[in-house]
Amino acid sequence: MDISVVVPLFNEEESLGELFSRIKQVMTKRNFSFEVIFINDGSTDKSWQVIESLQLNNNEVKGIKFRRNYGKSPALFCGFEKAQGNVVITMDADLQDDPNEIPELYDMIQQKGFDLVSGWKKKRHDSTLAKNIPSKIYNATARKITGIKLHDMNCGLKAYKNEVIKHIEVYGEMHRYIPYLAKNAGFTNIGEKVVAHQKRKFGKSKFGLSRFVNGYLDLISLWFLSRFGRKPMHFFGLVGSLMFLLGFLATLAVGAIKLYAIVNNLRAPLVTDSPYFFLALLAMILGTQLFLTGFLGELISRSSTERNNYTIEKEI
Repeated sequence: MDISVVVPLFNEEESLGELFSRIKQVMTKRNFSFEVIFINDGSTDKSWQVIESLQLNNNEVKGIKFRRNYGKSPALFCGFEKAQGNVVITMDADLQDDPNEIPELYDMIQQKGFDLVSGWKKKRHDSTLAKNIPSKIYNATARKITGIKLHDMNCGLKAYKNEVIKHIEVYGEMHRYIPYLAKNAGFTNIGEKVVAHQKRKFGKSKFGLSRFVNGYLDLISLWFLSRFGRKPMHFFGLVGSLMFLLGFLATLAVGAIKLYAIVNNLRAPLVTDSPYFFLALLAMILGTQLFLTGFLGELISRSSTERNNYTIEKEI
């Protein structure tokens, strides 16, 4: 099969018929063999009935129905598991992604050798000041931390080699960072394509401003896991040791001041009268706890069933 189109959706009954019709028109024109996998993420409208009616007349339609709303990442994960196409295209169901972009995305994967191609909606129709500024800050931060030079990390329109989506695990709300997950799995040939952005015809956006806060938290989690996920002692052990050392030196300094006063027959204040003593004690306790956290993390990592799960590109 040439192409699998994976479409996660939530309450998009009005747009599904038109979306599939436009996808099929593009595929037929290029003579692609294809499938469209709709993942109904707990919709409360008639989205699933629409998918069932489409499937009755079109063998290319496949559907997955969640019992409740889990989120975009679980929907993509289940869609990726079922996808059979050599190239996998993800797109949103709200008609803001143009199916006419599919052939060029396909060619960039198959002919130009990209592992992953991410869309860039350079000109948006839903751009507002409250949305535009956080989005720019978010993408700039993501580029800095991940080292992937994409203008729009969270664009729903993306193309992948089948091999890529079979070697990454999308969970939580990590769909925003699929390029980073792919990079960490060893797929580093990541490209970008300017794509058309169309106005929403039906309904309203399902994502609020909270996605930016969640996005930063997820980015920090991914960065930490990619750097220290298999070697937590390198982080917690180092920070804990430094904190303990600083606390110990501060304690020695407080004790030295006390000893100097006694030797020179000066009024020797109680060690506990100095706030530095308590700060030093706190630093030593926290340092010990961080060190033990790293030690326990190292034990968990070494006993994990995933500790030696590595991506093998080829065997002969």
